[in-house]
Amino acid sequence: MPVKAIDDVLREHTKAIMSIPGVVGTGQGLYEGKPCIKVFVIKRTAALDQKIPDSLEGYPVVIEEIGEVKARPER
Repeated sequence: MPVKAIDDVLREHTKAIMSIPGVVGTGQGLYEGKPCIKVFVIKRTAALDQKIPDSLEGYPVVIEEIGEVKARPER
């Protein structure tokens, strides 16, 4: 059972997770109805699966393939 709030865990680990090539974002979500940390990647690979932990401080980590992230042009 997690001891820290998910906001704190995410804040403490985002920099390290974002330094992994192929990772484009992090966030919070639900997994099986419970809070989880989401890691968004360009393309899910076996190498990324090995580098990204299965859990962080008691919260499951869910990897989600979303493709490349690009900023929208201003209107």
